Amino acid sequence: MNNTPYVPTKEDFQFLPQRDITTDQNFASQGYWKGVAISFFKNKRAVTGLVIVVLIMFFAIFGPMMNAYSYKDIISVTSAEGKQIVAKGIGPQISGVFQGSGQNTELFADHTFLFGTDDVGRDLWTRTWDGARISLIIAFVTIVIDMIIGMSYGLISGFFGGMVDNIMQRIVEIANSVPRLVIVSVLAIFMPKGMFLVIVALLLTEWIGMSKISRAEMLKLKEQEYVLASRTLGAGSFHIIFRQILPNTIGPIITQMMFSIPTAIFTEAFLSFVGVGIVLPECSIGSLIEAGFNNITTLPYQIMPPIIVLALLMLGFNFIGDGFREALAPKLEDM
Repeated sequence: MNNTPYVPTKEDFQFLPQRDITTDQNFASQGYWKGVAISFFKNKRAVTGLVIVVLIMFFAIFGPMMNAYSYKDIISVTSAEGKQIVAKGIGPQISGVFQGSGQNTELFADHTFLFGTDDVGRDLWTRTWDGARISLIIAFVTIVIDMIIGMSYGLISGFFGGMVDNIMQRIVEIANSVPRLVIVSVLAIFMPKGMFLVIVALLLTEWIGMSKISRAEMLKLKEQEYVLASRTLGAGSFHIIFRQILPNTIGPIITQMMFSIPTAIFTEAFLSFVGVGIVLPECSIGSLIEAGFNNITTLPYQIMPPIIVLALLMLGFNFIGDGFREALAPKLEDM
């Protein structure tokens, strides 16, 4: 056996011949959020929901401007006898015709009412889109504030754990055990009815779900190596919470937001429907449904526009939420 050690020579180090090594440029240049966007837009239901929501938001912004009437204008004309006649009950099928006393009078032939008018002569097209605007503003304002409150509460509770977590979670359980109608009834005693009351009622209840999601993500991530490295380097607790862990929890929080928006819209509609929300002549989706329900036997078409808008908003945001959930946490067979 030759025990002489092998000594490398110059010939042992030769460049390999040029080879065409193909790199997947698409995968190599694709970041996390770009991958989420690609996966989201491949989802037909998510894209459908996005189109629905964008269209409704477009009409909520510009729809009232497409008409000469405001949400509170009572449309009326003066008859030949000098009587003031209100355009009450003009539906899409009989647009431009006032029905009263068993005979049709062509007093509104030069008026156009796409959705008809309500029981007091206000244009439903303007009121529907103005109501959708109010409902969307309430939903987005409350969800953004609830996200900030609930996310901060849940992250702090899960990070510190122990006695701090126990106390904070008991507060969550107490807040979650109080029925929403009780909170609204108490608020209605001390606050005037309107948009501000609805926002406060939603702020007191909708942050709880966000805090649970944030706490669960914190319990999963706080033992990761990068958190230990930050502790070792002397980073403070709040720096770790909001600079290190928060960016890694943003995916589930965005998904929760998409599902919380239709909940907030429906809650606002319910509160307005039971009479503790938006006050007339202002309108929201809920107040329009309540007005249409009260006149469903005489003016059945009046309830249709707000119900359809509410259903489409709920459907659209749920489709978007499903799309984000699948894009942020893809299944193995989809990868």
